Amino acid sequence: MMIEVLKSKIHCARVTEANLNYMGSITIDEDLMDAANLIAGEKVHIVNNNNGERFETYIIKGKRGSGNICLNGAAARKVQPGDIVIIMAYALMDFEEAKVFSPSIIFPDPINNSVVR
Repeated sequence: MMIEVLKSKIHCARVTEANLNYMGSITIDEDLMDAANLIAGEKVHIVNNNNGERFETYIIKGKRGSGNICLNGAAARKVQPGDIVIIMAYALMDFEEAKVFSPSIIFPDPINNSVVR
């Protein structure tokens, strides 16, 4: 049996931009992507702690070291710069593998630069 489990999480990142005029997605600083074991094009679930919005999109690489967390396209309507979001990705795994799997969870600092594991 395969089950879907949490693979990666960026917990409490600060939104730096909301770009309505871009063609959808979330732009994430490449340092944060690496630390959380995320890749460009990967589907993510996003929870906005400020307003309760929950939605899905895919990742675009942001400039390394920029601290950029930018919601693009329609998702830009669900956030404001300064909002705190949780970004999560899931993976399908065999039930037994999932029992021992440890997700990559990171906690960015208030400007999304330093990562506390």
